[in-house]
Amino acid sequence: MGPTASGKSAIAMELARQLPLEIVSVDSAQVFRGMDIGTAKPTREDRAAVPHHLIDILDPTERYSAARFRADAIRLCKEITARGRVPLLAGGTMLYFKALREGLAELPQADPALRKAIETEARTRGWPALHAELAAADPQTAARLKPNDSQRIQRALEVLRLAGKPMSALLARGSREAPPLRLIQIALLPGERRVLHRRIEARFEAMLRAGLVEEVKALKGRYALEASLPSMRCVGYRQVWEFLEAKFDRAALRDRGVYATRQLAKRQLTWLRATPGLSVFDCLAADAARQVRTSVERELDHRV
Repeated sequence: MGPTASGKSAIAMELARQLPLEIVSVDSAQVFRGMDIGTAKPTREDRAAVPHHLIDILDPTERYSAARFRADAIRLCKEITARGRVPLLAGGTMLYFKALREGLAELPQADPALRKAIETEARTRGWPALHAELAAADPQTAARLKPNDSQRIQRALEVLRLAGKPMSALLARGSREAPPLRLIQIALLPGERRVLHRRIEARFEAMLRAGLVEEVKALKGRYALEASLPSMRCVGYRQVWEFLEAKFDRAALRDRGVYATRQLAKRQLTWLRATPGLSVFDCLAADAARQVRTSVERELDHRV
């Protein structure tokens, strides 16, 4: 686990070269086909050298969920261990890790008609007004959402209207369903956040040079995409979508993309620092990969 630009993929590959591992992606964006540049998807060479799972399994018009991830991850872990190998779950979607560890509360399934109705309301009234409506009925959920966090406000209102109860009350019940797995939890955290910020800037600029804008143009030409889809709400893709609608210039695209990625990293770090039972390593250390490998080897030897 780790924030964006912490080097998770590189260390996962290094581990897989030394140990009998298969990599299971824990990334809510890498599941989508054609979204390669903006998700920093593993290269074809890496995927040919080491088995990777839960990458390129959906079109960007489809939806994926934490519940589906949990079921897929547990199934894959069983299949990998049956082959005499060890599953390595690597990524930055912290909700997926939480779902795997703890199970999920029973929430109503998505209702496309209700979602579209909420989106229509938002176009008329604005997301801040819907956030205020949510705050009146579910202040605990609203308090952790920004007034323009359209995706999460929409889901919270959807749950409220379908279940007749606040999402916070349903989540508080939880399921606390432990997975049928023995987990070694590793977190890559930066010793200096400023250095991580420089990495984020350099990586987003490299994505733009590699053709991120052209990638989104191609996706729009290939699929019936909408700005409200989860795929196009991903960091980087959302900013490019708005850029293509001529809402701002290329310099602003760079700045907005970097800012959104920094905010994502901040949320990931908050999750990680609140997660118990982690073995923490400085992702900026020159020998980070060696440190992680030594720790994993020790744990695997101990648990055999």
